Amino acid sequence: MNTPTWVKNAVFYQIFPDRFNRSSRIVHERGIKFKAWGSPPEEQGYQGGDLYGIVDKLDYIKEMGINALYLNPIFSAASNHRYNAYDFMEVDPLLGGEPALRELLDEAHKRNIRVVLDGVFNHCGRGFRAFNHILENGGNSPYIDWFTIEGFPLHAYSEDGTKPNYASWWNHASLPKFNTKNPGVRDYIFKVARHWLEFGMDGWRLDVPEEIQDDSFWREFRQVVKSVNPDAYIVGEIWHEAAHWLQGDMFDAVMNYQLTGPVLNFFGAASLNKAWEHADVKLKPINAEIFKKDIDTMFGHYDWEINYAQMNMIDSHDMPRALWLVNNDKAAHQLVVLCQMTLPGAPCVYYGDEVGLSAGTDPYCREAFPWDKPERWDALLRKFYRDVIALRNSHEVLRTGDFSFIHARDKVAAYRRKLGNVEAVISFNAGKTAQAVNLSAQELGHSTYSVTWPLGNGTSSTVRNDAGLNLEIPPQSAIILIAGEN
Repeated sequence: MNTPTWVKNAVFYQIFPDRFNRSSRIVHERGIKFKAWGSPPEEQGYQGGDLYGIVDKLDYIKEMGINALYLNPIFSAASNHRYNAYDFMEVDPLLGGEPALRELLDEAHKRNIRVVLDGVFNHCGRGFRAFNHILENGGNSPYIDWFTIEGFPLHAYSEDGTKPNYASWWNHASLPKFNTKNPGVRDYIFKVARHWLEFGMDGWRLDVPEEIQDDSFWREFRQVVKSVNPDAYIVGEIWHEAAHWLQGDMFDAVMNYQLTGPVLNFFGAASLNKAWEHADVKLKPINAEIFKKDIDTMFGHYDWEINYAQMNMIDSHDMPRALWLVNNDKAAHQLVVLCQMTLPGAPCVYYGDEVGLSAGTDPYCREAFPWDKPERWDALLRKFYRDVIALRNSHEVLRTGDFSFIHARDKVAAYRRKLGNVEAVISFNAGKTAQAVNLSAQELGHSTYSVTWPLGNGTSSTVRNDAGLNLEIPPQSAIILIAGEN
């Protein structure tokens, strides 16, 4: 199978629109009232971030080296997360409506930044026209088969804990589940998919796609998407191994949460915050040998064409921030990010991680970006993100080179990326003390390597490979060597 070439070279930035940036360019209806910017996220509500606000920060995003955006839902809905859309053909007016999306796409594309939207096609909100029609008309509604209704009256707003008597996402009454076997539902969803691709977006991130247990639906979805734009990216939110969906007839890739656990567990072994639990991201300290096994197993699930296109996650809107998960151990966090940026797959940075935002799971991880409080920013961490993204963008071998481990023992792991004659050797010390390591000459293809990381003062240094590479790696640090570039 083939996956979009641009994705293999992408670094994504995930934005939760209500909390990224509020512009001053939307003239809202009189009487609209938002919560104050920076209000505690557990209060829910709307803080007024919008799509023009993203446009206003595109230069900031571009300066970081980001070349792709993944936006959480933007269609009209009755929640700040917008996973309960009531009109998939309308950009939420609170976000600036369709004109704001038009400007965002145009301005992003001018900067060679792609934009992927969140497609929530398993369910909708109670305000969705077909479901609302059933609420009003009961069994007399011609839309009755658009959903799976089990009885009347619908328990759509029960206050006594009564479960909804219709299929819904995890029994949330606010999220009625589409009956995708209904041809009208399929037509509607495929129309939505086609419309926004024709509008200019660059792909779909699919919310909980495994809950639509119908392979024919996803095969037809892919045909619709690729007929509009063969280069569009289709990435599914599946947290576990997902080979079933990655045979070339459904998705291009998945959000690679199978990476999240191993990198946090190895680099954050001494500082893991185990207050968060998840069935697919199990937190437990591991050594380099287990880290190697976990990473090799992860890559072994898929064709390498897919591995290079996976969206590599270390956190997101659905889990605590990575820094919080390592108990604010900044050195460990930086190693997690450096590893993310040097592995095959497209790294995804969750907005605000680069300035040191640290919080537990939803809703705490969805706080407003502190544009108005630069004193909260970790300037050194932000520089680190810029530097490590620039490193990835500057060396093709780190994006599309072959991958193999060459050392894994205790606290030290090293792997090689190779592309033609170019070879990169990435060595990590996850421990709290310096480590000496010898990398076997037989594993290496060059006699001399340039030290590419840590960044120096403008002078280049080299390491010779005579009887192997002898490296002294400081505590919680990494050394990256590259050879063969012109």
